[in-house]
Amino acid sequence: MKKFRRLVIGGIETKVINMILLAVILLAALFIAVAVYQSNSLSSLSAETAALQQKTIGETTRGIMDQIVSSNLERTAALEAAVADEMFSSAETRVKLLAEYAGKIYADPENYSPKPYGFPVRDRDGELLAQYLLADGLDPEDPELAASMGLTANMSDMMISLCSASESANAYIGLTNGLFLSVNRTSSDWFLPDGTLKHYDPRTRFWYIQAREAGGLIFSDVERDATTGRLSVVCAMPVYGPDGEFIGAVGTDLFIDEMSDMLMASISNGRTDEQDPGIMGGYRMVINRDGHLIFYIGEEGRFEAQTSDQAVDLRTAGIPDLAAIIEDGMRGKTGVRRVQVDDKGYYMVSEPLNTVHWQLIACYSEELADRPSAMLETELAGIQKTATQTYRENAGRLRTWTIILTAGLTLILLTGAVLLGKRIVRPLNTITTRIAEIDESDPEFRMEDAFRTGDEIEVLAQSFAALSHRTLEYVDEVQRVTAEKERIGTELHMANQIQESMLPSIFPAFPDRTEFDIYASMNPAKEVGGDFYDFFLIDDDHLCMVMADVSGKGVPAALFMMASKIIIQSCAMLGRSAAEILNKTNEAICSNNKMQLFITVWLGILEISTGKVTAANAGHEYPCVMTDGRFELMKDRHGFVIGGMDGIQYKEYMLNLHPGDKLFLYTDGVAEATNAQEELFGTQRMLDALNSDPAASPEQQLVHVRKAVDDFVGSAEQFDDLTMLCLEYRGGKAT
Repeated sequence: MKKFRRLVIGGIETKVINMILLAVILLAALFIAVAVYQSNSLSSLSAETAALQQKTIGETTRGIMDQIVSSNLERTAALEAAVADEMFSSAETRVKLLAEYAGKIYADPENYSPKPYGFPVRDRDGELLAQYLLADGLDPEDPELAASMGLTANMSDMMISLCSASESANAYIGLTNGLFLSVNRTSSDWFLPDGTLKHYDPRTRFWYIQAREAGGLIFSDVERDATTGRLSVVCAMPVYGPDGEFIGAVGTDLFIDEMSDMLMASISNGRTDEQDPGIMGGYRMVINRDGHLIFYIGEEGRFEAQTSDQAVDLRTAGIPDLAAIIEDGMRGKTGVRRVQVDDKGYYMVSEPLNTVHWQLIACYSEELADRPSAMLETELAGIQKTATQTYRENAGRLRTWTIILTAGLTLILLTGAVLLGKRIVRPLNTITTRIAEIDESDPEFRMEDAFRTGDEIEVLAQSFAALSHRTLEYVDEVQRVTAEKERIGTELHMANQIQESMLPSIFPAFPDRTEFDIYASMNPAKEVGGDFYDFFLIDDDHLCMVMADVSGKGVPAALFMMASKIIIQSCAMLGRSAAEILNKTNEAICSNNKMQLFITVWLGILEISTGKVTAANAGHEYPCVMTDGRFELMKDRHGFVIGGMDGIQYKEYMLNLHPGDKLFLYTDGVAEATNAQEELFGTQRMLDALNSDPAASPEQQLVHVRKAVDDFVGSAEQFDDLTMLCLEYRGGKAT
């Protein structure tokens, strides 16, 4: 390799010049021949393919849009039907619970003391209140009527609890004597403009009459609410006495505008018109068994819900396709169909609402479905026309300039060959310099315009740049993962706080009750656990105690725990026995246990005045009872775990506590605590800890057991939740 002035002979520069010189000569000849041939052939080919492309794209787009609209409409209709059915199912559940509780009160009225009651107060809108209204002619001072109001007022707390979850929920009961007890947040609606309280006779209302005549739960047609004038559907159910006599009816309102808003919110949540047909260009309708429109969402003024005396059976409204899909929808789900409504084409499907045996009809406009295809065809035709015209104009000029430019190009490329040789060498030198300049202040090697040579030099530079960038990304990823772990830890901590807030945690729990002392604690193995305890007064003389352990750990077990706790407490507050509570809980959990989780439960109800405990055990650990100053295991009868098998009937048993006796409950996390040698803590060590100081308070007993477990486990990891509860019975109140 020799150097002549500034030209290196035999180096990369010389080789590049020779290579380019040969390539220029060959390419110039080839370029002229190819340019002329392409100019002629592409002109004819463009015209032939334009028509074929437009036809194929149009047909394909229509087929794809038809599939997309049909699939999405069927899917969204199923989801929307589930949302609508959930509204009716929730109302049905509330009404059944109210009817069951009312029947229980009137079946055994002597067990229910009169409760305070009141009448509407005008300036208390927004508060959830239980308030009486009377039929015209009733005297609130009548002793018999007052006694009925006091007895029925026992339902107030349950009605308020059922309505508290929603701002618009209400509940009411009407009796054969003309009494009407209502729970809602709009007290002012019960007053006339002059400020006097309205009379309200439930015996004349459609929901009362329909429930009595049906002899069971009913969902009414669309009717107008007596106080607000709003359109609504009423879910109502009759209440019968112990001898089967009709006592009255309970009910709850489902306002049409609120149901429409809720369904509309579920339709539009998280979707755009481009992603899903949604409601644009169509509508949603809920139709009852009589073909009446319950509520409607869509094109304004197209359909409108009417009260039952004005409602029209849409099967006879002169719209054959709509009538056919309503008729078929009465028998179950239909597929997506193309229908004609008022000379407009729609995609339409019917989904059943299983709770009320009604149907939801969803439709979407064919015009909107075909619009993307038509727009695409129009745009494509315009583009093709412009392109063809432009190509023909340029092709003529190209042929003229090709010869002129080829000659000039040869001279330019030869000059460029010299410059290119230098340009090839220069980026290599620059790359070497940039790599040497990398330090901590600027650790990344970046691509520069000088490196974009289109050959191996650019590949080399890109490789260096990619390696450098990936290294920095890896550092950023490490930082991001660390931050994400901290965020997850924070969220799990919040979940732990939510879980702890659901368990009784304020001690002393019942400072005014001297008949007993109770204390409990839970220490989850993870941030959130599956164990839980609970205790609450069912009434002044009955204390319910629960100790439970959900299969599994972490967030799924915690969610299952919270649902199980609510079900158990709800059943207990209905005054059921220990075995009945477990039966109802098992029935509720087995009905929808997709995760196939189960829960062990020990549940006992203490009769405070006597010390008698009625208990039932669903596969849980044996309780410990201290009598005569010493704790012993009570090997009670076990039933199967809750959620393991439907139809299980649990048995209950009795145990008597005397003043000074204690009851200790725990989960398997205590007995199965394991040390580094994989030894179990066991029930005997637990009993030893309890008996180390039998006279200690319930709180101190839990401290003794936890200390014994910690000392035994040492540095070994806690694999299961530690949950304990201790009750000391001090005797009934002095008479």
